[in-house]
Parts: sequence; C-alpha cells; structure tokens
Amino acid sequence: MKSLAHTSARRLFLVTLALFLAAPLVIVSAVSFNGTAQMTFPPQNLSLRWYETFFSDPMWTAAFMRSVVIAFAASLLATSIAFPVAYAQWRVNSRFAKVLAGMAGVPFILPPVVIAVLFLLFWSAIRHVGQIENIIISHAITFIAVPLVMISLGFSTIDQSLVEAARTMGARNNDVLRTIALPMVMPFIVSSMIFTAIFSLNEYVIAFMVAGFTAETMPVKIFSNMRTGFTPTMCVGAVLFMIIGLCGFITVARLGNLPKLLGSRH
Repeated sequence: MKSLAHTSARRLFLVTLALFLAAPLVIVSAVSFNGTAQMTFPPQNLSLRWYETFFSDPMWTAAFMRSVVIAFAASLLATSIAFPVAYAQWRVNSRFAKVLAGMAGVPFILPPVVIAVLFLLFWSAIRHVGQIENIIISHAITFIAVPLVMISLGFSTIDQSLVEAARTMGARNNDVLRTIALPMVMPFIVSSMIFTAIFSLNEYVIAFMVAGFTAETMPVKIFSNMRTGFTPTMCVGAVLFMIIGLCGFITVARLGNLPKLLGSRH
C-alpha cells in the first residue's frame, strides 16, 4: 500500500513538473497563431498572419539566419578547440591540458554580464567592434566547457583493453584515434555541438554587448522590439527556436543512450 502511494505521488509530482515546464512553451506557441495584434491566450481568430509577417520581413529573417550561422560556427569552433584538449587529457594525462580544461570552465560559470563586459573591452581594445565574428568567437570561448566536458566523458568510456590490444597488434597513436577512439567518441562530439549551438542561439547579453544592432541576432531583435510593444511576431521567433531545440534533443537521443551522453554511469 505504501509502495503504491509512493509511486502515485512520484508520478503526480513528475506530471506536475512536466506541465509546469511545458506551460510557457504551449502558451508562446499558441499566441503565435493569434489573428489579432494582441498577445492574448487563448489565441483569438486563429491565423498564420504573424508567420507570414515574420518570413516576409527581411529584418526578422536576417536576424534568424544570423543566429543560426553564429550558433553553427560557434559550436564548430568550440568543439574544434575542445577535442584536442580532451584527447591530450585522455592519451597522455597532460597536466597542461588539465590546466586548459580548468580555464575553459571559467567563462561558463561567470555571470553573463561580466563575461560580456570583458569581451566588449577586448574587442574595443583591438578596434574590432560590431562584427559577426566577434559573437562567434565570444560564444565559442564562453561555451567551450560544454564540448570539453562531453568529449572528455566520451573518452572516459573507452575500454583501455581495446587500446592495449590495438597497440599490441602494432597500431600507432593515430591508428588508435582513427579506428577506436573517434568512432566511440563521435556521438559525444555531435551531441556537444548540438548543445553548444542551442546555448548560442538563445544567448542575448554577449551578442548585444559585442556587436549590438550591427550584427543583430534573434534574441537581440526580440528584446529591441519590446521597446515599441509586444507583438505575436516575437512568439514566431521563439517557436522557431523551440523547434530547433527540440530537433536537437531528438537527435542527441537518437545517437544512443541519452543519460550516458549526459554523463550517467549507468
């Protein structure tokens, strides 16, 4: 009886938590189908009016595409830097690589406004401001801890007996990396790129501070439009980002054991 009550209470808690987390997403998605200019829920006069407005406005579409490009480039750059550091930690247990890994985690744990100010001062000092590459590099440095941790987890799952067997048969370090390590770590690499891209897509403070309106991303565009009032067009952008995030999580889940990719030992 106690076991049944415990199970029911746990399920009720999980359902309540799921509804609480999903409620804002459902509301934002519903508001984007409003037929009026008011952000009302439930939506009135269901219409695709604001989707048409979004995709016909070059300012909105440019901001959306710019965000996607920045997210992809930042995730690629961050992963390209993180992979050799994680590999060095795994192969030779490099002390220098451990120091780099520790330093990589600092920007991620700092308050966004602090790291944004630091990047602003840096780009201003070298007289390179308001460019899209500023956001890409800044995001890559800020979120490099994500691919570094996930790729390191991937290397830690490799059975050392496989490596020793390969070396016994004459495989060199490059052969071990190509034939054993890389195939096993690849799901972690792809997953880390997806998570980094999602972080970059939704980041506002750094993007605004280092580039402002000259390289306007979607979050910056949404916040700047709030000064003139709320319209369901903003919700359309949010829905697109939700779809991208959902597709990313589905992709990560299909790569293999999702809890294991996120660091679970079981």
